[in-house]
Amino acid sequence: MRVGDAFPSWEIEITRTLIVAGALASRDYQDVHHDPERARAKGSPDVFMNILTTNGLVGRYLTDCLGPTAVLRKVAIRLGAPNYPGDTMVLRGVVEEVDGDTAVVRVTGDNGIGRHVTGTATVVVPATLVVPAQVVAPEVAG
Repeated sequence: MRVGDAFPSWEIEITRTLIVAGALASRDYQDVHHDPERARAKGSPDVFMNILTTNGLVGRYLTDCLGPTAVLRKVAIRLGAPNYPGDTMVLRGVVEEVDGDTAVVRVTGDNGIGRHVTGTATVVVPATLVVPAQVVAPEVAG
């Protein structure tokens, strides 16, 4: 792995089920993540994905790209444009630093209204790792 290496993109369909299931799984019971009427009453056009679900998807993207021996040491993300049902988020990653078996990867995720997530992840990977040509990720339940 070298600085500048780009990971393949991963398209994730943003479904209402994904948003609600992610919120419930992370024990985030804020009504804006599961109740469309309450979300609208608070100024949102619909329910939207919480940061913990996004963080989990970013982690999954990285480990799917880097393989089962990769270890996430630090993930730092910031949210921007919300992920609403019916949209698609595309995650991308680029290697920014490499020091032995440790790398820093810049991750971005864009949807139909803009940049949903930006961040970096510090990962430990085998020294002989080659970034695969395509992410082969299981389908996200929708």
